[in-house]
Amino acid sequence: MKKTLSIAFASNPRTWPVFDGRVQPEGLELQPSIVGPSELFWRQLKYADFDVAEMSMSSFMIALTKGDDRFVGLPIFTTRRFFHSHILVRRGAGIKTPADLKGRRVGVTEYQQTGALWSRGALLHEFGVRDSDIEWHMERTPELSHGGATGFKPPAGVTVNQIPSEKSVATMMLSGELDACVHYRGHATIVNRSNVDLKNHPDIATLFPDVREEGIRYWRKTGIFPINHGMVIRRELAEKHPWIAINLLQAFNQAAKIADAERLEHCEYHIDTGLLPADARKALSTAVLKHGVVANRATLEAIALYTHEQGLTDRRLALDEVFAPSTMEM
Repeated sequence: MKKTLSIAFASNPRTWPVFDGRVQPEGLELQPSIVGPSELFWRQLKYADFDVAEMSMSSFMIALTKGDDRFVGLPIFTTRRFFHSHILVRRGAGIKTPADLKGRRVGVTEYQQTGALWSRGALLHEFGVRDSDIEWHMERTPELSHGGATGFKPPAGVTVNQIPSEKSVATMMLSGELDACVHYRGHATIVNRSNVDLKNHPDIATLFPDVREEGIRYWRKTGIFPINHGMVIRRELAEKHPWIAINLLQAFNQAAKIADAERLEHCEYHIDTGLLPADARKALSTAVLKHGVVANRATLEAIALYTHEQGLTDRRLALDEVFAPSTMEM
C-alpha cells in the first residue's frame, strides 16, 4: 500500500510534472497543493501544515539552529537567481555603484529571506559593502513574517527599521523615503503589501545596468549559483522511512528532465527557422537547475557561511545537519 503525503510547493515548470501526476514517486500517494512561496513558508514554519513543503533556505537553516527540528531538508532546489544583480535604485538617488549604497536607506521585504541574504553576501564579498553600512527598512510585520516564526532579531550592529503598516517598500521607493531595495517582490499576498511594478517604473533602475552581464561575471568568478528555495519533510517521516526522501528526490529529478525537454521542444521552432543562433540548441539543452547535495555543494556551503556571517545563525551549519542522511551522497 502506498503511503499518502501532503505536499505543497509554488507553481514552477520544473515541479509541475509532480503536481499534475505525470511523475509518481515510487511507493507514495501525493496530495499536492499550490501555494505562493511567501505564504507557504510562513504557514509551514508557523503551523507545519504539510508533510513535505517548499521552503526558504535561509529561514529553514535559521530555524534549525534555534532548535526547531520538526523538519529535515530535501536537496530539491526549485528556484535560483543571481539576486544581487537585480537590486533596484531610485534614479535620482545618485547610486551608481554598489559602494554608493553605504549610508543609504534600503528596503527589503524581509531581512532574513534568502534572496536578501544572497544579495548581502555578494555586496560584502564582491564589493566590500557590509550589512552594517546600510540602514535597512523591512516591510513584513512580525505577525506575518518568516522571522516572526523563527524569532528574528536584527543582528548586532545592524539597523533594521519596521516599515509602518500604511506604507510599503514600493510606496517608500516612489516617495523618496528609500534609496534602493533588495529582492523586491511586487505582488501583494497575505504577507506582502507592495503591489507596484517597480522594475518597469520610469523612476527606478537596476543597480547594475546590465543585469545579465553581472550574473555571468559573478558565476564565472565564484562558481556560485544562488539557491533560493529547497524542500523540507517532517523529520519523523524521514527518520522512520528513509526511502521516502530518496524516492521524492528521484521523482523531482525525473520531473526536471521532463521540464527541460519541454523547454527545448518549445524553442525548436525558433532554432529551426534560424531566429536563434546555431549554438542555441546546445545552450538550451543544458540543465540550469540541478537537485542534490553533490552537484550543489559549493553553493550550499556558501549559504551556510552567509547565514552565520550575517548574524542570522549562531554557528555555521554543516550540510549533514541540514539534509536527510539518505540524500547526502545524491
